[in-house]
Amino acid sequence: MAEKRTAAFTGAYLGTFSASSSYCELRRIFSRGAPSSSARKALLLLKKRRYQDQLLDKTDNQISNLERMVQDLEFAQIEKKVIDGLRVGNECLKKMHEVMSIEEVERILDETQDAVEYQQQIDEMLSGSFSQEDEEAVLAELEAITQGDVQLPDVPSHRLPDAPEAAGDQAARDRPKKTAELLAA
Repeated sequence: MAEKRTAAFTGAYLGTFSASSSYCELRRIFSRGAPSSSARKALLLLKKRRYQDQLLDKTDNQISNLERMVQDLEFAQIEKKVIDGLRVGNECLKKMHEVMSIEEVERILDETQDAVEYQQQIDEMLSGSFSQEDEEAVLAELEAITQGDVQLPDVPSHRLPDAPEAAGDQAARDRPKKTAELLAA
């Protein structure tokens, strides 16, 4: 019976024990009453298991270090692309600055402002707009009329005669010529 137990013990250690077997299996084997030579084998197997566990831990650490290094490399590549993009952008800005100086931009803005002011003057001339004083005078006159302070003339009850067309047309044609002459002078 002792031989069976020894054979079972040795077979269990040599044939079935691997790095993946649990400590529970070792306890079960020792609970059978293993002989001293088997105890040495068991101790050797425990040491082997501990060594394999340490190797697995080291391997896990190395894998995580490699993964971290890969992430760092990927991030460095992204940083390089960003820096290259900034470099190209700066070169483009320098070329644009060579083409347009600050003085040139200020000159263009001044010319634009002058053109806008000139156009506003032309618009005022053409539309016959009033100055602020004229506008206030018109509003005061309207106020006086609505208050009833001003005596308005009576509206004629008879029909007004028609204006001669030939004379009116000629006067209308002469007005733009006189306005153009005044503006040119």
